[in-house]
Amino acid sequence: MNASSSGLAAAAAAATAPWDVMIRTIGALPLLPTSHRVDFRTRKARVGNGGRPRGVVFCRGDSSEFRKLGKGKAVTAAEKAEEWRLDTKKSPRRVRMQALPALPFPSRRPRSASKPEDFYPRCSPRNTAPQSRDTPPKRDTGIANEKDWGINLLNESVNESGTNEDGSTWYRESGVDLGDNGYQCRWARMGGQSYDGSSEWKEMWWEKSDWTGYKELGVEKLGKNAEGDSWWETWQEVLYQDEWSNLARIERSAQKQAKSGTETAGWYEKWWEKYDAKGWTEKGAHKYGKLNEQSWWEKWGEHYDGRGSVLKWTDKWAETELGAKWGDKWEERFFAGIGSRQGETWHVFPNGDRWSRTWGEEHFGNGKVHKYGKSTTGESWDIVVDEETYYEAEPHYGWADVVGNSSQLLSIQPRERPPGVYPEVDFGPPPPQPEDSPDASSPT
Repeated sequence: MNASSSGLAAAAAAATAPWDVMIRTIGALPLLPTSHRVDFRTRKARVGNGGRPRGVVFCRGDSSEFRKLGKGKAVTAAEKAEEWRLDTKKSPRRVRMQALPALPFPSRRPRSASKPEDFYPRCSPRNTAPQSRDTPPKRDTGIANEKDWGINLLNESVNESGTNEDGSTWYRESGVDLGDNGYQCRWARMGGQSYDGSSEWKEMWWEKSDWTGYKELGVEKLGKNAEGDSWWETWQEVLYQDEWSNLARIERSAQKQAKSGTETAGWYEKWWEKYDAKGWTEKGAHKYGKLNEQSWWEKWGEHYDGRGSVLKWTDKWAETELGAKWGDKWEERFFAGIGSRQGETWHVFPNGDRWSRTWGEEHFGNGKVHKYGKSTTGESWDIVVDEETYYEAEPHYGWADVVGNSSQLLSIQPRERPPGVYPEVDFGPPPPQPEDSPDASSPT
């Protein structure tokens, strides 16, 4: 690792929320799931010298409210029922959606299952049964920090199993796998099940390294309970040196899913974050959920090139088995105070009728903003206003933050390399360009 990775100093990790949730039926179903609140522009930035937020670009101008110039025909009753209404007293980029609260599965503990005690540590002392957390991951919690997992790998091989007083069984294993190019994987597996097999859990931890400087820390867990609820979760943290830029990179990711055993309900989430030592950052998430006759999706992304250019987007939509569909999406691009925002809110009714409202903003960097838009009900506007431009030119959580919260990853010790032996480096294809939009966008 060259001087570009000199920021890899070990530091304390921050804590995140515990992992314990599922889904239940509710009387009145809101329009969409608990959202990431993907309105990145509304975050409060830290203010430094001069009174301006760090990493935020302002283009001063007289503030002016957004006003519609044209007035179309009367808004339909269906449009009045639209939950993702654009507030014309505010910038249209601040459109928000109705949120679905966190919906836990009812997960009553079977009487035959062992009572869980403190989860950490699992691998010590020896000859005692590991304790399970037989609850699913929690929705919309993003990527946990490494300290929240309490990964504690032994330096020796273990192969143990046993039976508890209530008839439930458990096992614990650990070892080391070796491979070419200095590859080393230290791992631990543990699990258990109730006496009748109706409740079960498994968990695996690992740390990997090789002579190229690659390091990886990871967790995978899955389980089910007596009610038939099942879940799966994986978490990874990776450090490597990019062979094209010669910069140190850290990538973090998490996948989570849960499924109800008593009703048609479940959800899935994929989160990722990528950082390099010069400020390049990419973040995103894909989410899906279903509760009886309603399904919903959400995708969002952020990309910072480390030189002031920023791209953000989000796309959310939902549908019912009766044929109704609705959604909202937006995108913004900025560099040096100049950029644009655009978006659409839409609704398709069971009879096939469609309503939509599109909007856009052009920011010229001189205190002038061009705002325009229209809807299928006859609304239209096209105006230039004096308005301040605000956007985040830097991520609120960047390279220094992720290094400070990755002390266990950075402390992984690779195998000793013999004299005269050099790592084999595979450059592979050049890095892909950042996505400008979701893999699969809303059905507009």
